[in-house]
Amino acid sequence: MNIQIYGKSKCFDTKKAERYFKERGIKFQSIDLAKFGISKGEYNNIKQAVGGFDKLLDEHSNEKELLNLMKYLSLEDKEEKLLEHPKLFHTPIVRNGKKATVGYCPEVWKAWV
Repeated sequence: MNIQIYGKSKCFDTKKAERYFKERGIKFQSIDLAKFGISKGEYNNIKQAVGGFDKLLDEHSNEKELLNLMKYLSLEDKEEKLLEHPKLFHTPIVRNGKKATVGYCPEVWKAWV
């Protein structure tokens, strides 16, 4: 099992996800989205696994101006903006190979173990 957790340092759900795997003795790699971002290839794999762009966008982000701008862009432009501004991702994004989840989903992670 190769668990990767993409999250933000101040995200409560990201910390809960990390705690979930630590408590079960499952090794994981933690990646700070705000600091390192995400590559386009990994983004595409995750988007396909979770079911589309809409599940990856955090509608409650503090970046209100960017969220308002996103409403008027084409899907391709929205994806570019999301990659440019990783603080707009809904976190945590937990990845296990080709499988991925967005948000705190212990019931799904339990099935992976």
